[in-house]
Amino acid sequence: MKRYKCKVCSYIYDPENGEPRTKTPPGTAFEDLPEEWKCPKCGAAKFRFISI
Repeated sequence: MKRYKCKVCSYIYDPENGEPRTKTPPGTAFEDLPEEWKCPKCGAAKFRFISI
């Protein structure tokens, strides 16, 4: 699965790890996150992320 980087703060979402702060379980692809999902570090919207 691809990782995604926040263009605002450089946080990296790794689907293998999920994101405990947003209660996102490991194995959740970025594409499967809800549209209202926000960066757990800076609060940026999902569209502010780029594939890396």
